[in-house]
Amino acid sequence: MKTRMLLLTTALATVGALALPSAQSATQAQATASGYMMPPKAIADIMDATPLPSVQLSRDRTMMLLSYRTSMPSIAEVTAPWIGLAGSRINPRNNGPRVMGATTGLVLKNVATGAEKKLAIPAGGTLSGSFSPDGKKLAITHTTDTSVRLLMADVGTGQITTVLNSGINALAGGCTWLETSPGFFCRLIPEGRGPAPTKPLVPSGPNIQENIGRMAPSRTFQDLLTSAYDEKLFDYYYGTQLAWVDLTGAKTNIGAPGVYQGVSRSEDDKYLIVTRVKRPYSYLMPSFQFPRDIELWDRSGKMVRTLADVPMSDTVPTNGVFDGPRSFMFHPTQPDTLFWTEALDKGDPKVKVPHRDRVVMLKAPFTGEPTEVFKTEWRYAGMSFTEKGVAITNEFDRPTRMRRVWMFENGFADAPRKVWELRTEDGYADPGSPMSRPGAGTIMQVGDDIYLTSTGPTPTGDRPFLDRFHLKTLKSTRVWQSDTDAYETVVALLDDHATKLITSRQTAKTPANYMVRDTATKQARAVTNFTDPHPQLSGVQKKMVTYKRKDGVQLSGTIYLPPGYKEGERLPMVIWAYPREFTSADTAGQISGSTNRFTQVGGSSHLLLLTQGYAIFDSATMPIIGAGETANDTYIEQLVASAQAAVDYAVEAGIADRDRIGVGGHSYGAFMTANLLAHSDIFRAGIARSGAYNRTLTPFGFQAETRTFWEVPEIYEKMSPFWFADKINEPILLIHGEADDNSGTFPIQSERLYMAIKGHGGTVRYVTLPGESHGYAARESNMHVVAETLQWLDKYVKNAKPRSTTTSSK
Repeated sequence: MKTRMLLLTTALATVGALALPSAQSATQAQATASGYMMPPKAIADIMDATPLPSVQLSRDRTMMLLSYRTSMPSIAEVTAPWIGLAGSRINPRNNGPRVMGATTGLVLKNVATGAEKKLAIPAGGTLSGSFSPDGKKLAITHTTDTSVRLLMADVGTGQITTVLNSGINALAGGCTWLETSPGFFCRLIPEGRGPAPTKPLVPSGPNIQENIGRMAPSRTFQDLLTSAYDEKLFDYYYGTQLAWVDLTGAKTNIGAPGVYQGVSRSEDDKYLIVTRVKRPYSYLMPSFQFPRDIELWDRSGKMVRTLADVPMSDTVPTNGVFDGPRSFMFHPTQPDTLFWTEALDKGDPKVKVPHRDRVVMLKAPFTGEPTEVFKTEWRYAGMSFTEKGVAITNEFDRPTRMRRVWMFENGFADAPRKVWELRTEDGYADPGSPMSRPGAGTIMQVGDDIYLTSTGPTPTGDRPFLDRFHLKTLKSTRVWQSDTDAYETVVALLDDHATKLITSRQTAKTPANYMVRDTATKQARAVTNFTDPHPQLSGVQKKMVTYKRKDGVQLSGTIYLPPGYKEGERLPMVIWAYPREFTSADTAGQISGSTNRFTQVGGSSHLLLLTQGYAIFDSATMPIIGAGETANDTYIEQLVASAQAAVDYAVEAGIADRDRIGVGGHSYGAFMTANLLAHSDIFRAGIARSGAYNRTLTPFGFQAETRTFWEVPEIYEKMSPFWFADKINEPILLIHGEADDNSGTFPIQSERLYMAIKGHGGTVRYVTLPGESHGYAARESNMHVVAETLQWLDKYVKNAKPRSTTTSSK
């Protein structure tokens, strides 16, 4: 068991505002009495601003739920005791997941009139809400540090009643609305469970793991089980009683208590597909990879049929699937019909077969053998249905990154029609995704038409659109597209013929607001009027730029310039990026994003540096290109070439000073940063947050790399900046959460890189954040990260001395 009991002992002290830095003097971030530093007031005010609310639309599209949250939790909240079990982090006091941050207010808003009603919910804890299928009720989960309860609000009056005051197992999924009757399907704590198991004072014996002659590779994970005591805790906290609960809180249990990984229900709530976790548990993998039984139950909890006996997931081949029944689903318009998928290649993509998968169907009473309905040449990748029962199926080929979409119009009686065959990386060719009505599980169909929406990538930036797609002709007709002066997306259709839409519209200067738009008259009415949460950044300039790598690959990114920037002024710059893998140069060179999107800043964003006179080259593309699984064979060469091209562009455009450019990134972007400092002299300094630097510690693959260390040891070596720590002769700031929960980015990655650079006389600073995970949550932590970043960049980039003329050893 990994128990974190990090308690705050000293409160955050108030500090005065810091003057903005001049070009000649570095900013000195100030420390509070607790040891946490604060950035300048201009930055702290932006970070403390109340974020924009999230918005949820009722199924009948008449009401919105606005959820308001706090900016950041305190360090006391983040370091409250928690337990890591089988890959998850839990709060043992309320039997729920570890929650950081809080939704503190819920407001109902009428779409037609704009009238608002704030729900009166006791202060404390965090809230989440969901509309009932008929839109007349709102379920509210109220989570405090010690309890989880289910409330219900009347949408018309705002009156709140309590459905369940305790006993909800939020770890297993809590409660969700029923589709066919008023009430809920709930995952509850079994009655009479008793106190949690106590840890033995003396170990009963060693902890043993064993493998006998079976290939069982697995990637690295955090918060795993480590002992028999942990296994008891896992059973205790995840043990669940399934139940039907009516609006008064009356419960009808379903089956016996167990550890349930998932439950899906038929549309009429008559049947359930239940996934039950079973032993033996693993000390190397998280619970979603544990052995499990998948069963079909009736409404009372009686087992109708055993569907699958799934072994430990480390038996699945790399890039493969389980060799047995998988991907179970009910037909949404024929509830007594069940589908699942079976591999025809033993789940192994290396096996050569004409078809990889088959999909079968079984109808009630679910006895006998299923009927095969279709096969896929590539790997089956999901199926959905329209409201009228038309089936849309997908298959995917990983080596080529291609996907096919097929359509069955007559209940699988006729041969399918191929709708699309596309490269998944090709955003320009994206036809869009089928639309559903809010909260519905089927694709909206009107006559022979469905509707498709997309962000609309183009060579000049994203232009979201809405198309009408005819199922008979397989032709699309453009219904609406965002103007070139805004970024506007479709949220929902207000009528079946798309004459009126609800959209979300934002510009470079105004945050996203919801509109009712008439597609015929092109008129729009604002439903919300959210204002800029950080007007201090309203003067920021940004432009999307394109340029080319020396091998001809097109690259792109967005350059942000600080308020008051004057054309031709050369500024200190930070390039912030995250590499991505591609199979072809043409798709790698495609542009995504839009300068019409509002610049929303939160947490320890690098964009906060704009307030201190820095230019930011954001999302500068760093494509790593190669066919199949070969992209990383030239990772370093491509990475350095992309970085050099970005710097050359910024300098030639008159924006940046070549001697005052830094580089930074988070996670795989931190890995990128360390590699760029190790293999080039392009940058003056680097910021690396929560990265992994020694790939031999992730020997069974990382990111998109699926080859193992033993297959390509030279690639793992060459890509690991730890192996080249003696070449990192530019200053690097390493920051890492002490409780990083991301696969592969264990804190020891930063610790060992720090030791290696330090041991070779490099300039390095290593900051660890108590209680923080892969991303940083606490206000104190985020303020400190920004202060550290600014202090480092001011010293080693903005006010850096001219470069030495000494020839580099790289």
